[in-house]
Amino acid sequence: MRFRATTLRLVVAAMCAALTACASMYVTSDVRSPDSVAACHTYGWAAEMHASDRQAPAFANPLNESRLKAAISSQLQAKGLQAAAPGAPADCVVGYGIGSRTTVEGYPYGWGWGWGWGWRHAYVGGWDEPYPYAYREGRIAVDMYDGHTHQPLWHATVNQDVTALTGAEAEAKINEAVAAIFTKYP
Repeated sequence: MRFRATTLRLVVAAMCAALTACASMYVTSDVRSPDSVAACHTYGWAAEMHASDRQAPAFANPLNESRLKAAISSQLQAKGLQAAAPGAPADCVVGYGIGSRTTVEGYPYGWGWGWGWGWRHAYVGGWDEPYPYAYREGRIAVDMYDGHTHQPLWHATVNQDVTALTGAEAEAKINEAVAAIFTKYP
């Protein structure tokens, strides 16, 4: 019986740690001035993303684009903004982006030296190889512009890679990321 209680405690602790890790996304945000965004009562969308030959495959997922747009719309409406009527000018225009890339840091080789015993007990030199560090970087971004002057008002991003996710998993991650972004909404 004691073993079960200990196992249950460990499972609950692991689940809490996992949920805490998921909830703590790093969001960066920049705003022209908090008053400039306060003038936004209606919103429209910037030109939609369309895949081209120059874009990475991560930017070509129209399903994730649709999920992102729906999540942003939901957050904007929760903040009191309404979608502008078709053909009517919007107070603010919203842009968005979603994608990922592989980032490589470090140098593949460098100079090195050393003493050692070689084939005939001679000086041995060589290359120092620190090996590059490669990692996957995913990003979701939301931008807001003045609908009349087209000046940028607010920009926010979160590191979140959803390229390998599909369906409900992708929708949940996108919703979570957009909710984190809108915690920084001025």
